[in-house]
Amino acid sequence: MPRLHLFDLDGTLLHGTTAPVEISRQLGLEAEAVALDLEIAARRIGPPEYAIHVRALWAELTEAHVAAAFEGAPWLARIREVWARIRGAGDYCAVVSLSPSFFVERLLNWGAHAAFGSRFPTVPFTEPVDPAGALNSAAKVRIADQLCKEFGVTRADCVAYGDSLSDRDLFTVVPVSVAVNGDASLTGLATHSYTGRDLWDAYQLVGPAR
Repeated sequence: MPRLHLFDLDGTLLHGTTAPVEISRQLGLEAEAVALDLEIAARRIGPPEYAIHVRALWAELTEAHVAAAFEGAPWLARIREVWARIRGAGDYCAVVSLSPSFFVERLLNWGAHAAFGSRFPTVPFTEPVDPAGALNSAAKVRIADQLCKEFGVTRADCVAYGDSLSDRDLFTVVPVSVAVNGDASLTGLATHSYTGRDLWDAYQLVGPAR
């Protein structure tokens, strides 16, 4: 049976940062984005409020800013090599992130079968963000189930990779999980734990398919 590998983005594929921080850096607003990340991490705001705040922060955002943020971000090494190996083994890989879909979907060009993020207006923004389109940790499970149906697998065939509280719900429903530079919220929950900057090494912890 094929396996479905589900990857978080912020703090997982991106080392020590988030897509909104990298995007905001292009606008000279990194400190403001970091402050918002701390607010949502502390649960003082939720994903809908976060989306509204970053939409306001990015009033001057252009596609050129997004491209520069993506290209200059501190990605883990060998992401494309891992996804090529997953594809070559007949397995599937997907990215499911709370970050904006216009950033997350760029990973389709790196070999992901699917990429999901919070829904935002088209860049440059001419419309408000719909708070209902902001993903949360429960949405990761819902999307995983949707992908299982699409690819003809079950939760029992899934492997999840994540780093923080937003991955906890998904980690509790799949049999194999890898905490990649994980924080205390995943302690004792992940099947494997990896600290470093090379996705290949994290992927190797999972071992061959059953």
